[in-house]
Amino acid sequence: METLEWQNDTELFDMMEKRLYAAVISDALDAVGFREQALRHTIRPLHPETVVVGRAMPVLCVDVYEIPDEPYQQEIAAVDSLKQDDVFVCSTDESTRNCIWGELLSTAARARGARGAIIDGFIRDARQILAMEFPVFTTGLSPVDSSGRGDVVAYNVPIECGGVMVNPGDIVFGDTDGVVVIPRAVEKDVIAAAFAKVAGEDRTRDELCAGATLREVYDKYGIL
Repeated sequence: METLEWQNDTELFDMMEKRLYAAVISDALDAVGFREQALRHTIRPLHPETVVVGRAMPVLCVDVYEIPDEPYQQEIAAVDSLKQDDVFVCSTDESTRNCIWGELLSTAARARGARGAIIDGFIRDARQILAMEFPVFTTGLSPVDSSGRGDVVAYNVPIECGGVMVNPGDIVFGDTDGVVVIPRAVEKDVIAAAFAKVAGEDRTRDELCAGATLREVYDKYGIL
């Protein structure tokens, strides 16, 4: 079996981004008994080839119906609190009233070393974000501002996003299949199992291409 080595989160996440995918991580989570770790299917990447992986910095946003005297205060604080390899993970309770994320927040997040954003609500400035190639996942697009429509009430706290509990420091991984959350308590086992399964899938694929039957390779490797 391949020996996996990394010096820090940045090296680990770079490896995961290049070699893993959401489905194999979901399978590894299933294997350790965490079977409900995939965010709701409505949360999609802006670009189908987008991959994001990093430590969750969870943010809680709620709908509001009054323009505050000083808007954006907690929103600004949340973005400014991002650290290297963080992913901004925001629960809006699937709001369709506001856009908590846009181009300038993406710019600020990238400058702080964050690896992406996952929002269970709408965003805006999609064209500019796509041009930046900053990884963003969202349920939809709208041009409206968040002021008077939505407000951040807490950050770096446990939240429920897309139907899954997300705690500060959990690893989140997203690609075109969707987003999965790896709890800290099982991250080492899940990551090792995911890399091992990818290696097994590579061997399975090679033998299928060489003419082996699906039954033969499944009986040999137990991978489907």
